[in-house]
Amino acid sequence: MSTPAAAPPATSAVELHGITKRFPGVVANRDIDIMVQRGHVHAIVGENGAGKSTLMKILYGMLKPDEGQIVVNGEKVAFHSPADAIAAGIGMVHQHFMLADNLTVLENVVLGSEPRGPMGRLDFDTARRRIKELSDAYGLDVHPDNLVEELGVGHRQRVEILKVLYRGARTLILDEPTAVLVPQEVDELFDNLRELKSEGLTVIFISHKLDEVLAVADEITVIRRGTTVATVLPGDVTARDLAELMVGSELPTPETRESTVTDIPVLTVSGLTLAVGSTRASGGSAKLYMDTLLDPNKGRLLIDDVTFTIHSGEVLGIAGVEGNGQAELVESIMGMRSPASGRIVLGDRDITHWSTRDRREAGIGYIPEDRTRHGLLLEGRLWENRMLGHQTQSPNVRGPWIDRGGARADTDRIVREFDVRTPGIEVTASSLSGGNQQKLIVGREMSGNPRVLIAAHPTRGVDVGAQAAIWDQLRAARANGLAVLLISADLDELIGLSDSLRVILRGRLVAEADPSTVTPEELGSAMTGAGAQA
Repeated sequence: MSTPAAAPPATSAVELHGITKRFPGVVANRDIDIMVQRGHVHAIVGENGAGKSTLMKILYGMLKPDEGQIVVNGEKVAFHSPADAIAAGIGMVHQHFMLADNLTVLENVVLGSEPRGPMGRLDFDTARRRIKELSDAYGLDVHPDNLVEELGVGHRQRVEILKVLYRGARTLILDEPTAVLVPQEVDELFDNLRELKSEGLTVIFISHKLDEVLAVADEITVIRRGTTVATVLPGDVTARDLAELMVGSELPTPETRESTVTDIPVLTVSGLTLAVGSTRASGGSAKLYMDTLLDPNKGRLLIDDVTFTIHSGEVLGIAGVEGNGQAELVESIMGMRSPASGRIVLGDRDITHWSTRDRREAGIGYIPEDRTRHGLLLEGRLWENRMLGHQTQSPNVRGPWIDRGGARADTDRIVREFDVRTPGIEVTASSLSGGNQQKLIVGREMSGNPRVLIAAHPTRGVDVGAQAAIWDQLRAARANGLAVLLISADLDELIGLSDSLRVILRGRLVAEADPSTVTPEELGSAMTGAGAQA
């Protein structure tokens, strides 16, 4: 009797068949079908609220589907936790890095999977060799003993990739991996992905940046309103084709060339300096001196003699690799940190020592870079989040009392005008996708008719349709005299929207650039210190 021939190995790494996931009031995924070929980069694109994040959480074991089947390497699986997904060879690199800055690369990589030798002792030598082998094999250029806090954004991302490879992942889910990278770092990441692919690994690539998707993907699946609408080859479509599949409209552009800049100064920052030991409310130089004695690192300058003026009708763009003082600059302007020296003037009023509330009431709008930390109460309802930062102003108050009806009515308006995908304004902010959370914040801050808008990454994590809406709102407000400080990792956005551009490096403004002539590559070079002038 002859032995049956063995079944040929599956050519797909992952298959999703009929995946459906329902939440109260909304169907996040409806009958989704995707096949990811082994050794390919498979991109998944779609507008905010399309269901991408929910689908990836299902594949990574964070959620269970209500219907449908997951197949990994030809075998049906049922994941009950991320540990099950990791055991099946699936790893996920989240958009927001999950690293401990005060630990080394090695310590971050093995955290939760510490190697053990004889008698249960930690075996870091074996882990160090393994990390070096993986780094060399996939061209990651990661050194085990480097402190994470000393690494740039691009290298931190490689550490995240190394974490999932160390745990044996053969299929990697990358969620918005280029959101915080400059062009040179994007090129390096794509080289890393090609190296992973050449070694037989599979990458599922989630992104809103369609040009990048076309450059790196082998196949592209488009999801719209919770279901798959097409899987296409990059050579058969353009970015505009993908945008139309995603949102039914053409790819937007941030291009703004008509000048609305006046000679009226709205926000002036002069000689602003902030040290590591500076406080968030008070304390003064004596406290800074004592802190520095206790910790010499506290004398390091986070912002070093920063000076600029933004006029009515002007967008001033600040370009820089994350971690070079942008966040501290914004927090100083918003009154969340007390600078060691310098002045902040709004119109003709010195607000250097004003509280954050006073600055808000004087007309400073604020789109924070971290929406979950500084922009939202995740367990608060949408209309309650509408009031944050504006709880003393109309339409949220009537006399001395909170006006819940006014807040609810205005939240309804924001949801309509900014296309916030939600079953209603009584749901919590945590129930929204990241992009819809961002649209709620932008709508809230633009609704207060601010004199100045501090916009830190205003379109991070939003789809092309939402980008276009936010850009249109910024352009319209600019034409009406709004002064905008724009900080963004999207260099095309910075160049397209800004009337003037400055580059920040190690807390100093080191270069100026003309948005009408500078290229993203030139700007990226100045951001990394490779070019003295953009």
